[in-house]
Amino acid sequence: MDLEKKPSVTTNVEVSTGQTTKRGLKSRHAQMLALGGTIGTALFVSSGQTLARGGPAFILGCFCFISIAVYTVLAGLTEVATWLPVPGSSVSLYASRFVSPSFGFATGWLYVYSMSILAPYEITAASLVISYWHSSINIAVWISIMIVLMVLLNALPVKFYGETEFWFAFMKVVMMTGLLIVSVVIFFGGGPTHDRLGFRYWNNPGAANEYLLPGNTGRFLALISTLTLAALPFTFAPEFLILTTGEMAAPRKTLPKASRRYIYRILFFYILSVLAIGVICPSTDSRLTSGGQGAGASPFVVGIKNAGIPVLDSIINAGILLSAWSSGNAFLYMATRSLYSLARAGNASSWFLACTESGVPYRCVAMCSLFCALAYLNLSNSAAVVFNWFVNFTNQSAFISWTCCCIVHLRFRKACNAQGVTDLPYVSRFQPWGSYAGLALFPFLALANGFDVFFPSNWSVESFLTAYIGIPLFFVIYLGHRVYTWYEPWVRDSRSVDLHSGLEEVLEEEEPVVSDNKWWSVVNRLWE
Repeated sequence: MDLEKKPSVTTNVEVSTGQTTKRGLKSRHAQMLALGGTIGTALFVSSGQTLARGGPAFILGCFCFISIAVYTVLAGLTEVATWLPVPGSSVSLYASRFVSPSFGFATGWLYVYSMSILAPYEITAASLVISYWHSSINIAVWISIMIVLMVLLNALPVKFYGETEFWFAFMKVVMMTGLLIVSVVIFFGGGPTHDRLGFRYWNNPGAANEYLLPGNTGRFLALISTLTLAALPFTFAPEFLILTTGEMAAPRKTLPKASRRYIYRILFFYILSVLAIGVICPSTDSRLTSGGQGAGASPFVVGIKNAGIPVLDSIINAGILLSAWSSGNAFLYMATRSLYSLARAGNASSWFLACTESGVPYRCVAMCSLFCALAYLNLSNSAAVVFNWFVNFTNQSAFISWTCCCIVHLRFRKACNAQGVTDLPYVSRFQPWGSYAGLALFPFLALANGFDVFFPSNWSVESFLTAYIGIPLFFVIYLGHRVYTWYEPWVRDSRSVDLHSGLEEVLEEEEPVVSDNKWWSVVNRLWE
């Protein structure tokens, strides 16, 4: 492999002269985090709203479509990150190196803001799930406990975070498997009522719902709305795996393995999940939208209660509670590493580069943890409205992010072709066509997300701003930085893109993937 550095313009990639992050995530951590890292209330609870919007056929079809689209994003990012899994790896770091400093600046702050907001959002969701048990303890107590645990865990060396999230992700896998089994039992009439459901709800109330307008037009609108809602459980999932590469042991071997298996896990857990809820829960049940409290709005809980199965709903509620907290923990981790990555790229103060001897960017953790206090806004109805504004600003983030991911991957591919780099350790069969398709799909979804605000019955200035403010905000950040760095090119020349800085160190650190746990080796072989 030719490691000679090609001529390049300034990359703004700042390498810390002090401590840096450590590669404390083992292979089994990466494998399980790829599966369940960001699975939270979006899949277990919010999927009920998606089912109510589109019906069982639309939610199943839309999840299949979004799964493929998100996998192509992951495949493209894996090509990039496997070539150069440097400390501080992130989409924003690669955007700075392969596209332009302004593009990296805008994407980086998009991640820091969105993930810092989503962390307290998941904390709030977890605390609301507790209300399912009609707890007399003030919600502020639960919020405080979850924030303290979350911050402490992120302040520990990454191996502790990886181990904790490994077991949480494993718990999610077990719970999802159990829910699928229960759904099959209900399907065949094995519940206490012995009512064999089959595909009853596909016939009545129907496979596809109407939205806003009657007839085929209403069903088309329901399809578009369901498509945008179906993306919610996948939000930042590909980016999360890429963020871990800077702290992953043997990333050039581990990351491609996790990526290749990701599509099968999506098909098994996501697709079968929405098929199950479409079978056991009618899309017209009022509890899915406004009549359920906490986990009571989960289609799994609704279906199990309808089947007359006792106690199990409380067990599921506990699982959803842990999943929501785990998801918030993952978003806080992503926020801190995104801020650290920004500092590595020179797009944030070098003050944030400081790490402990064990590799924790403690100043990034401290800064991003401050956002968790936003969860307390939900203690007041008026303040909760403000908090919802913050959350709604992130609605467009996933679609904007995935569009940026496609651009980064295509610019990386073009740079490789221009500089004759042909020995990529991982090449996806879906690329580059997947990234080209994503450049058409994701901007469309960003514009379609919130289209219903333009109907007279739904119009309000507040709704319009919260639905679409994310798009101009991204461009304002990008253009503002572009003015500040007017001397930089709009797009880096493919022949001078820096593809080699840090590569030699990555190769020196590379070591064989050795399982640290015998029983996990057996599971890992079965999973392959």
